[in-house]
Amino acid sequence: MKIKADTTVCIGAGMCALTLPEVFDQSEDEGTVVLLRETAPEGQEEAVRRAVTLCPSGAISAS
Repeated sequence: MKIKADTTVCIGAGMCALTLPEVFDQSEDEGTVVLLRETAPEGQEEAVRRAVTLCPSGAISAS
């Protein structure tokens, strides 16, 4: 599963980083999403989908 993040859309809510800190972080300067991995770790696909669903701005996607 490939993960994408659009920092221009991100509002820095942090739901992604709270849901799956192995994949998502937040930049220290702006608080926007930082992808730590571009693909979902094995067995974490459902958690990635949950993070996508919880993102209030729609800044992250996975396919």
